[in-house]
Amino acid sequence: MAYFDAASAEPLHPHAREVLLAALADGWADPARLYREGRQARLLLDQARESVAAELGCRPDELSFTGSGTQAVHMAVLGAVQARQSASRGPGHLVASAVEHSSVLNAADWLSRQHGTAVTITGVDTLGRVSLDEFAAALTPGADAARTLLACLQAANHEVGTVQPVDQAAQQCAERGVPLLVDAGASAGRLPVPAGWSLLAASARKWGGPAGVGVLAVRKGVRWREPLPADDRENHRVPGFPNVPAVLAAAAALTAMGRERVASGGALRALTDRIRATVPELVPDAVVHGDPDLRLPHIVTFSCLYVDGEALVTELDKAGFSVSSGSACASATWQPSHVLAAMGVLTHGNVRVSLPRGATAESVAEFLAVLPSIVGTVRETMRAASGS
Repeated sequence: MAYFDAASAEPLHPHAREVLLAALADGWADPARLYREGRQARLLLDQARESVAAELGCRPDELSFTGSGTQAVHMAVLGAVQARQSASRGPGHLVASAVEHSSVLNAADWLSRQHGTAVTITGVDTLGRVSLDEFAAALTPGADAARTLLACLQAANHEVGTVQPVDQAAQQCAERGVPLLVDAGASAGRLPVPAGWSLLAASARKWGGPAGVGVLAVRKGVRWREPLPADDRENHRVPGFPNVPAVLAAAAALTAMGRERVASGGALRALTDRIRATVPELVPDAVVHGDPDLRLPHIVTFSCLYVDGEALVTELDKAGFSVSSGSACASATWQPSHVLAAMGVLTHGNVRVSLPRGATAESVAEFLAVLPSIVGTVRETMRAASGS
């Protein structure tokens, strides 16, 4: 089997595995307690916080660990909007790009329904890059009821890999006094964290840490209020008992990915470049999506006409390749990928290949060798089912 879905979950980094096993013996106690085991757990938790903060470019006291990347996003969006809403003269306004992760868009929708927050979704081009002019035009500074309380822009897209112009968007937000949430879930550990953010969210399972660890960072001076009931643990930001061993493993994985970023990223980019160039040559009516240059090194997404994406994923799995479809994350609601729809490209028959660290040229060559026949088989099956 070849696992090609690292954008969903990167396999646990070997260094993280070692740290996790050691931490299960030393970091299991409650870090809020004053006895020896608690102090040891607190020391390990603080060390992990310092390590992750250094990699993300923030202060340790600006960073909290959450139960997932989705929880980090929700807490960032709700906490920032509600804190600024309380000082506003009305329900205010939120801006987000059309290709944000569903966790951002779902939080915006919840605020709209529950608190009357106006939401503006800005468009992207066919490569998946946000329109800076449209993004800037959507920001409404000032103190009236319609002022923008928060802007949201991902560092890079989780489906097609396109890197967003966060630095320029951050400058636009700073000029208008609008805090910017950057979702670095797809890019943390793989690309340098962009500058200028006010709040940042990420997920450890995307960089080779264990599942169940998210990261929320809030810059000093940014207005933010805990959107959940208060708790005396951590730094009064995230309630609950932290999973210290998992946090330590997450920190170890992020540090290791940072050290390996240049070498590993170059190797993965060469492989995805090969896929990008070869798929349209091998498969008739196939189109590759996303920016060919300004992109994450490990992700490539393509669509094949006259093919159902989920059927293609299933057949590739039978052939020994674990990939995902852009519409798979929304398959429970039978909705196509909102990212591809916003780009104005084919939303069905798409496959996302996201290579993990250590992916080999041989496994990619095998994937490319079987892909044309599998696409042909699925097309024949669909034609037969439709009677055409």
